[in-house]
Amino acid sequence: MRGERKRRKAVVNQGVCVACGCCVKVCPVGAIGIVRGVAARVDREKCVGCGKCAKECPASVISIREEDEG
Repeated sequence: MRGERKRRKAVVNQGVCVACGCCVKVCPVGAIGIVRGVAARVDREKCVGCGKCAKECPASVISIREEDEG
């Protein structure tokens, strides 16, 4: 439909994330942080969906998903 746009966002599977911080280092907009030393969390407002974090993640627990822009 007209007016519906998709935005790409990074999503971390926090159940298996080991909080190594590799994604934090490569994020060009500073949208990822490590929460309580347990898992990475993506700030969805800052994330531009570039995919650098997903490529860098050694555990492959970050995916890039499309979502409706509202």
